[in-house]
Amino acid sequence: MAKRPSEFVLRRLLHLYWRFARGLTIGVRALVIDAQGRVFLVKHSYIDGWYLPGGGVEVNESLAVALARELREEGNIELNGPPQLFAIYLNRHISRRDHVALYVVRSFTQSGVPQPNHEIVAHGFFAPSSLPDDTTRGTRERIAEVLSGHPVAEVW
Repeated sequence: MAKRPSEFVLRRLLHLYWRFARGLTIGVRALVIDAQGRVFLVKHSYIDGWYLPGGGVEVNESLAVALARELREEGNIELNGPPQLFAIYLNRHISRRDHVALYVVRSFTQSGVPQPNHEIVAHGFFAPSSLPDDTTRGTRERIAEVLSGHPVAEVW
């Protein structure tokens, strides 16, 4: 009679299978709101339009750590308190398995104006009623959900 694999071995095998069969990616974005009610947006070098700052969560990195890292890298923004998780969205534009966690950040400091680099070519705080013309649809919808109480979508 064959021995059953231990629970540990079975879990490891299932997780290995799921990693390849059910690959899931997750990213974070932040709606950073300053004292004047303006929102922070960034413009990337590799895609058109203005976006909320954020990016992918790395292996062995929590959502909160990824968010803090992305805000530092893209905006010289340091969190002064815990961000508020607003919603998690399916992002079909990237893949059928991509998800984005949106956080609202109201308590922060910006150590200086970020300098454009190879990834972020422009940035700024904008009044929600005066967003740049090429602000993406998804960015506009997330701002409206948070600030205007529009229904929260499931898909980015």
